[in-house]
Amino acid sequence: MTDEPTTPADADPPSGAAPGVPEAGEPASDPTGADAATGPDAATGVTAVRGLARRGSRQSRRPGAGTGGAGGAATATRAGSAATDGAGREAPRARRRVTVAEVLADVPEDAVIVTRRLTKQYGDFTAVERLDLTIRRGEVFGLLGPNGAGKTTTVLMLLGLTEPTKGVVRVLGLDPVREPLAVKRRVGYLPDNVGFYGGMTGRENLRYTARLNGIARSDAEAIIDELLAEVRLEDAADKRADTYSRGMRQRLGIADALVKQPSVLILDEPTIAIDPSGVEELLALLRRLVQERSLTVLLSSHILGQVQSLCDRVGFFSAGHLVAAGPLDELAGGSDRHVELEVAIDGPPSDIDPVVRRVPGVTDVSPDPKEERLRIVTGSSDVAAPVAAALAAAGLTLIHLRRRGTDLLELYRKYVPEGVDGRAR
Repeated sequence: MTDEPTTPADADPPSGAAPGVPEAGEPASDPTGADAATGPDAATGVTAVRGLARRGSRQSRRPGAGTGGAGGAATATRAGSAATDGAGREAPRARRRVTVAEVLADVPEDAVIVTRRLTKQYGDFTAVERLDLTIRRGEVFGLLGPNGAGKTTTVLMLLGLTEPTKGVVRVLGLDPVREPLAVKRRVGYLPDNVGFYGGMTGRENLRYTARLNGIARSDAEAIIDELLAEVRLEDAADKRADTYSRGMRQRLGIADALVKQPSVLILDEPTIAIDPSGVEELLALLRRLVQERSLTVLLSSHILGQVQSLCDRVGFFSAGHLVAAGPLDELAGGSDRHVELEVAIDGPPSDIDPVVRRVPGVTDVSPDPKEERLRIVTGSSDVAAPVAAALAAAGLTLIHLRRRGTDLLELYRKYVPEGVDGRAR
């Protein structure tokens, strides 16, 4: 790596060094990949200085360099004044390294997963670029994007399975780069293609995971029995894993991720290649586990329906960038906060117009260009309830009322341009 991704927040500066100023031989750039220019940093409010020659650099060893040296190559004025070169111009000042503590200063106390300016590069190729993400305790967050957008790369950095090029990452307050085993002990992970020892039974695979995590045999048996019941695999628990269907293996994978009784669960494409009934069964299981165990869940997927039914917030990933994140209703609202409703009645669509135009907050009523029976009602706020009441009061039977923009597919098309493919998984 070119920059240290995770400098400890409490690290003391080297002896004699001013805090935040690089020592001899240290890079002038900061560990988060931010350019520390003069003036306050946009993210941290820290005023940075740049350009003072590093101790031990060629400039500091050059004859005449420094104060009062022969040749007058550089002249330092009294304390508090800027250094000047021989032509009387102000010399450039040194970059100030932004500390990890400063980068994480805005993190809420209940944050479980935090990334700031997280970047992963493979040579000249950038898989994930300057990712800022915060997931709070008890939240289910859906990370959406096409295959190759950088979702799996992000997950691997969170788990300490690949090292960031730049930036800061914390999971449960731990640094996955320096404490990967501690992170793995507290985070359950279900990859997109979970693997088990086919010659062992489902129960034996779970026992093996329990041993790897240092769980006593007596405790493990009770945990395993409970998990097999929760994922509805009691009847198949003593059958070989290579006889399991894809859906059964995924359910066993969830049990495997929960053996260590984690507080965070990361799922990477958990329903890929599962039939529709298996998908619904798996999602119902996840909903129940989230409620019963108060889990924090990061769900990475490119299948929209499952995310909408399960997640509190979603983030849209495209070409290595997180382009938008938040609750669905906020993402649907956009910046102008106008609301569009689809309205249809049992009767001529034109009957809608005079009634709805009188509703306070309605700014426009127009025909849908693709569907004759629909009217598109635009409001300055959510006017669904008063529109429905006005139509009923006018004796009109409402047969369709839907707010546009809250459908996840519409939001996906809004934030991930059509034809844009991901660049890295």
